[in-house]
Amino acid sequence: MATAVLALAATLARGAEGERQSKLLDALAEHGVREIVFVERPGGSAEDDDHWYANFGYYAPTFDRKTYRQGTCLRVLDVKTGRVRDLLDDPRGTIRDPCVHYDAEKVLFSYRPGGQHNFHLYEVGVDGSGLKQLTNGLYDDLEPTYLPDGGIAFVSGRAKRWVNCWLTQVAILYRCDADGTNPRPISANIEHDNTPWVLPDGRILYTRWEYVDRSQVDYHHLWTANPDGTNHAVFFGNMHPSRLFIDAKPIPGSGDVVLINSPGHGNWEHRGAVAVVTPQRGPDDRGAMRDLTTAKDYRDPWAFSPHTFLAAQKNDLVLLDDSGARSVLHSGRTSVHEPRPVIRRPREHIIPPRMDPSKATGALLLTNVHIGRNMMGVNPGEIKKLLVLETLPKPINYTGGMDPLSYSGTFTLERIVGTVPVEEDGSAYFELPANRAFFFVALDQNNLSVKRMQSFTSVAPGETTGCVGCHEHRTRTPPPVRRMAAASRTPSPLTPIPHVPDILDFPRDVQPILDRHCVRCHDYVNHPGGNPPGAGPAAGGVILTGDRGPMFSHSYFELTIRQQFVDGRNRAKSNLPPRSIGTSASPLMKKIAGSHHGVRLPPEQTDILRYWIESGAAYPGTYAALGSGTIGGYAQNKQVETDRQWPEAKAAGEAIRSRCAACHDAATDKRLPMNLSDEMGISFWRMNMVDPLLPHSRHRVWNLSRPEMSRMLLAPLAKTAGGFATCTPPTSEPVFADTRDPHYRAILDLARAGKHRLEEITRFDMPQFKPPRPYLREMHRYGILPDSFQPATHTVDVYDLDRRYFESLWYYPPAAARPTLFENANPYGGDERLPRPARALWP
Repeated sequence: MATAVLALAATLARGAEGERQSKLLDALAEHGVREIVFVERPGGSAEDDDHWYANFGYYAPTFDRKTYRQGTCLRVLDVKTGRVRDLLDDPRGTIRDPCVHYDAEKVLFSYRPGGQHNFHLYEVGVDGSGLKQLTNGLYDDLEPTYLPDGGIAFVSGRAKRWVNCWLTQVAILYRCDADGTNPRPISANIEHDNTPWVLPDGRILYTRWEYVDRSQVDYHHLWTANPDGTNHAVFFGNMHPSRLFIDAKPIPGSGDVVLINSPGHGNWEHRGAVAVVTPQRGPDDRGAMRDLTTAKDYRDPWAFSPHTFLAAQKNDLVLLDDSGARSVLHSGRTSVHEPRPVIRRPREHIIPPRMDPSKATGALLLTNVHIGRNMMGVNPGEIKKLLVLETLPKPINYTGGMDPLSYSGTFTLERIVGTVPVEEDGSAYFELPANRAFFFVALDQNNLSVKRMQSFTSVAPGETTGCVGCHEHRTRTPPPVRRMAAASRTPSPLTPIPHVPDILDFPRDVQPILDRHCVRCHDYVNHPGGNPPGAGPAAGGVILTGDRGPMFSHSYFELTIRQQFVDGRNRAKSNLPPRSIGTSASPLMKKIAGSHHGVRLPPEQTDILRYWIESGAAYPGTYAALGSGTIGGYAQNKQVETDRQWPEAKAAGEAIRSRCAACHDAATDKRLPMNLSDEMGISFWRMNMVDPLLPHSRHRVWNLSRPEMSRMLLAPLAKTAGGFATCTPPTSEPVFADTRDPHYRAILDLARAGKHRLEEITRFDMPQFKPPRPYLREMHRYGILPDSFQPATHTVDVYDLDRRYFESLWYYPPAAARPTLFENANPYGGDERLPRPARALWP
């Protein structure tokens, strides 16, 4: 009896499933779908890199290490017969991102032909005829979509920047004419934009990844922009960390959009759950999104209606309904991607252009800076000005952490652009250079931070845009304002900060101030004439000298782990309370204002420290420092240039184990690094600033400028021999009675070997600094360095090189003078013609 009941239940279930599948297929017929265009290609990147964006270009170390796989076919499925025909088959190439034209007669797609190195935009007829290349050049063009005004929106590596926390290139929003000419950026992002698509009202819906002074892995959500690059605005999710929202498209018959909700930091090829967002509930309402599928291996959704969807899942092209029911339309030979119905569709609304290409600037009007979420305790009139900062793109990058730019802090250099006034009523009206990424810090009458913007904004040429307040509610109308004081005048120009470099460099700009005012007390040794009473060497255990550790200077590391500045750690938090970040929250600012033994800095030096903190508190002031000058640095999240196999490191490790293990057992929070590279399990990218291991970190205990001043040696050395004698075993005798101890000598030998090696590889603040070759290679590719440059023999001013790179990315009106760029040849080699031996220049 039970067996019969189970069999009947199974039959009924199969019947119900069959009925759902039949309804799905009927829905296709109702929408006039006879054919579906899609791509078959191997899934993932060439190295199974699980980042969703690592799918074009090459990895930082070499041209020869590609991110993409080869072997691809652009295909068309006949829904009724199940037959498949090929539009384009290339066993060595890579095809992606098809988009069917409004008239359903041609397909736009991104294609890297076999033997070539770049993706460009192509079109082909739905019948397979008339294959035509639209764009060309040294940079990749991806994810195209037709615009209702006849142009094309896409994302492109023409932005000439690299991911801030990985070793692959960035693509941002661009547009071009229908024939591929006149490509220009319509975004200022320094991280990725992805999967643009047009909403019925004419705005472009896209995914924007950003992390201005917040988490590197948590904010990649939905934004919109006008097709001319004006009016960038959050669409959904920017206030809430975690998950990648991507491949979003409008759902006909509703105001909703369908998208992929990819878990965590996102998965390769955009895998995730098919989800629906109802934007009418506001961009910050978590309940506005619901998953349609429990499985998280879907890709590339398309909506026919609120009830019927198309998607890819592994090797299958599938139909879904709003309950998650699934029907397979086709199973491919390999992974199926980007299915699109071959149907006519109406053009979206055309938004008239608001930008003026003849203008070098735009303007921003702020209604009232005191209005917003999380502004409790900020009184009207308290904010006097806005500090304008620019987050700067990276010309190259090598790993997932922020080293050596900061220790768990900023991933980018931040330019100090200037200040603008805020009126008594809280309004502000000011000019900004066009097409660059800016954010603001609200300052009080003492130039201390009140509130910090943790996102970026930009203006298109000639655009006037605005905001209500500081992190205002997006779903609330602004309060009635009779007249904004700032609106009664022309927009304010940016006022530069006098006596302060726009990009600060810790060893060059901050360390001299510490040397003058702090090192007398906070050094390893007593100074001539005696230290102040009660100070002594290493007062309070705080060392503020510029001596170099394996990665940072001791002063930089000390200030960081003692949290003397609060600069926006790498954490999944946004819209922080007033005065909880920046100078108002930084104890260092109070110390230099007289609270610390009467130390009071002159205004010019105070401003250096002030704006260093507000601009991210970076260690180097140049991106050339990345991937260089460190013992035990990181490349692709793995340590490189380590000392573990050095004979000196093995001998030192034995000495440390022999003489220090009694107190510094490896299983305790007092354990010591066994060599210059030993992190002792401390995360290299998201450190806990109250970790009890930090006082024993390799960055603090090894001195590679004055090896004998390494804490690893001074702490166990008797005072009579010049040590600190702070490491005293139960016998109450110093570990090292004098410097002749063989174990002392072994540890000293390792510090000396580290000093010698650092002098060979050089750090950015050392004479004869040698930037990594990939940095120079990219500067050559961008036209900043000429063809005549020889990396083996020529030297460069990296600060000047960075500046010329940044300025080459600025917007210049057609009649304006532009920076000189060198028209360099294709650097790739391989099957392409080479006017010069690029592969020999950049092996």
